[in-house]
Amino acid sequence: MKGRPKIGTVGELAFATEARHAVEFAGNGMPAVLSTPQLIGFIERTARETLAGFLDADERSVGMEIEIRHLAPTLVGGTVHCTARIIQVDERKVDFQVEARDAHELIARGLHKRAVIRLESFNRRVRAKSG
Repeated sequence: MKGRPKIGTVGELAFATEARHAVEFAGNGMPAVLSTPQLIGFIERTARETLAGFLDADERSVGMEIEIRHLAPTLVGGTVHCTARIIQVDERKVDFQVEARDAHELIARGLHKRAVIRLESFNRRVRAKSG
């Protein structure tokens, strides 16, 4: 790593919800709302981008664990603001406090852990699995 990630560093990402982000079962009385898997993807992206500036060219971060409470719906067309705050750094593991809000309320919060990996060793592990 270029430098040890600083506790308290915050990253943000905003996105407009689109039909492709909605629950698959929208319709027949169920409104088109942001799905939990899509929300988790945006939260992970926020944390990944927050950490990216601390990494060397041959490093990436990968998600290890996520604990999210999806608290409220967001309609398709709404904007969601995600934040990821670094709360702990242990060697090559970084913990984030994460949350997401729409224009009305807090819609999700939780914890997310990422590992910093070196591309060469990661690719070697992947190749070993493919035979």
